[in-house]
Amino acid sequence: MKVKQKKQLLAFAAAAAGLFSGQSWSLDLSQTYGEALVQDSTIRAVRAATDARRERLPQARAQLLPSVSASVSRYRNSLERTSPDASGQLVTANLRYTSSSEALTLRQPLFRMQLLADYRQARAQVDDAEATLERETQNVGVRVSAAYFEALLAEEHLALVLAQKTAYTTQFDAAQKRFSAGLGTRTDIDEARAALDLNVAQELEARQNLDFTRRQIQSLVNRPIDRLAPLDPSRMRLVPPVPDRLEAWVEQAEINSPELQSLVAQVEAAKYEVEKAQAGHYPTLDAVAQWSRNDSDTITSIKTRYTNRSIGLQLNIPLYAGGYVSSTVRQALAGQQRAEEALEAMRRDLGVRLHREFRGVTEGVLRVRALEQAVRSAEQVVISNSRSFEAGSRTLPDVLNAEQLKVSAQRDLAQARFVYMLSRVRLQALAGGPKTEVIDEINGWLVR
Repeated sequence: MKVKQKKQLLAFAAAAAGLFSGQSWSLDLSQTYGEALVQDSTIRAVRAATDARRERLPQARAQLLPSVSASVSRYRNSLERTSPDASGQLVTANLRYTSSSEALTLRQPLFRMQLLADYRQARAQVDDAEATLERETQNVGVRVSAAYFEALLAEEHLALVLAQKTAYTTQFDAAQKRFSAGLGTRTDIDEARAALDLNVAQELEARQNLDFTRRQIQSLVNRPIDRLAPLDPSRMRLVPPVPDRLEAWVEQAEINSPELQSLVAQVEAAKYEVEKAQAGHYPTLDAVAQWSRNDSDTITSIKTRYTNRSIGLQLNIPLYAGGYVSSTVRQALAGQQRAEEALEAMRRDLGVRLHREFRGVTEGVLRVRALEQAVRSAEQVVISNSRSFEAGSRTLPDVLNAEQLKVSAQRDLAQARFVYMLSRVRLQALAGGPKTEVIDEINGWLVR
């Protein structure tokens, strides 16, 4: 792990340790991301898988290094031997003796194409594992941001529903008073009551959605959440992406995208798989050194000891394997083509996703500003309709419709803000940029 990443994790751990240690927690976005890096089961599983894949490299390297083996055996033998004596008569003798053997063998591969290709393939597979870990680390930021913004949106939606409930209750009470004073109609009371009853159902739905979104975050950080730092719109900076050209983001992704890096490594591994298959046609050459000692190891050398020291070369030449090697080569070539096509498909898909998130940021700026103006206009409509209703030129349904229009505009504005922020996080993740830069920037827009 890089030093910078270690420092970030330590900072996250320190922030987590400073939080309230009771049954509930209060988190901002950066703290949630730091907790998820430690507690999320998905990223922990990927880290374990990466550690396992890293061992592939020393295993492949070991196949190229000298290997030393030793063998020791010792037996107690009972031999019954029948042979003619000097007079030609068969005589049976029973012999009991001990035999033993020891051997020490050193083998150094000199030429094995399959082992060389396997070592290079192992390096590519480790690169694939590292890129996969980087991709999942980026995805943690995206998943945390999406869950966090969804929870904040649910909180804002509930707040809007409660504010609407207060307005509807006030209008219902006013309609009853006007009816009692002989100025209103029964229809006004029924309209206000219907709007209030619908609002109660909306409140129940909003509370259920808030509980669900909170649980999504809890599953990421493995802790109960009591409160999330809300967004302060006055701190929010509506700026286009930097750089402001889509082509620049695509070029950055071609270099830094962990998804592409993973597939590029898979293509390299597939090429070396072809080399491994083709190595079946080539001979192998090893240097072998051996020391051995045998004591009564055969029935013809009872009570005889041999000590042998040898050093030399061992050459194995494949001649015919029934077409097995040719078949594995064709299989490996097909696997290489599959990896290359998957890489090309990912390049095209990545370009589409970058285009979508780039537009999500650029158009999000315009949409948020437009909805801010729409909210101001809707609030003015509510004020105008309320005054006109008091003057008798507007009906209660007009006031209720204006109130509903204002709430819809406020809800759309809140959603547009969170879509804009999530698009920024996703754009950075797709391009393989710094993992915490955008999250820390957005975290500065929250009220902690």
